[in-house]
Amino acid sequence: MKRSAIETILGAIVLLVAGFFLVFGYKTANVSAGANGYSLIANFSGIGGLKAGDDVQISGVKVGTVAAVSLDPETFLARVHMMVEDSVQLPVDTAALISSESLLGGRYLALEPGADEEIIQPGGTIQYTQAPQNLEQLLGQFIFSVSEDKDKDAENEEEARGGEAVASAPAAPVTAEESTPAPAPEVVEQAPVEVAPEAVPAEEAPPPQETPAAEETQNEELPQPDVTPAQP
Repeated sequence: MKRSAIETILGAIVLLVAGFFLVFGYKTANVSAGANGYSLIANFSGIGGLKAGDDVQISGVKVGTVAAVSLDPETFLARVHMMVEDSVQLPVDTAALISSESLLGGRYLALEPGADEEIIQPGGTIQYTQAPQNLEQLLGQFIFSVSEDKDKDAENEEEARGGEAVASAPAAPVTAEESTPAPAPEVVEQAPVEVAPEAVPAEEAPPPQETPAAEETQNEELPQPDVTPAQP
C-alpha cells in the first residue's frame, strides 16, 4: 500500500509539471493570436532555415507566426505564409527580412512597416523582401580578403628588401685608366674674317627740269659785236 501511494503521488507531480509546461508553451507560442490573425505572403530567394512556427516580429515584438513554407513552381522562389494579428495594419511598402536570433541559430521573420497610407489587404503579398545573410559565405569572404592582404604585404616586403640590397651593393673598383681624366680637345683660334660691306646702289637723281624761261633765252639770238677794220 505504501508503494502504490508513493507511485500515485509521483505520477500526479509529473502530470502537474507536464501541464505547467504545456500552458507555458501555449502562451509563449501565442497560438490563439496567430489563429485569429489574417494571412500574408512573402517571396524570398532563400529562407536560411526558416520554418513553420517561427515568430513574425516588428521592432522585436511578436505580432504573428509563420504558418507554412513552400516553393513557387513558376518563379522557384521560397513562398512564406504568415499569420499576423488583426490589430496590426501594415502599409503596402512594408519590407520583410529573415533574421537570426543568435549566432547559434534560430530564425524569425522581421517586418519593417513603411510610410504609405494604403494598407495591405488580408491574403496580400509583401513586395519588398530580403533573404538572410549566409554566415559561411561572409566568413569565407573575410578569410579570403585577409589572405590577399597578407600576400600583398609579403610582396611589398620582398620589393623593399630587393631595393635595399641594390642600394647596399658595393661599387665596382675604379682602375687607373678610368680615374685619369681624358685630355681636353685643343681649341684653334681662327682669325676673324672681314666681310666687305655690300655696295648700296646710289639713288638716281631726278633729271633736271627745264623751265620755259631758260628755253626762251636759248632761242634768242645773241647780238653780234661791231667789227671795224683797222686802218693802215
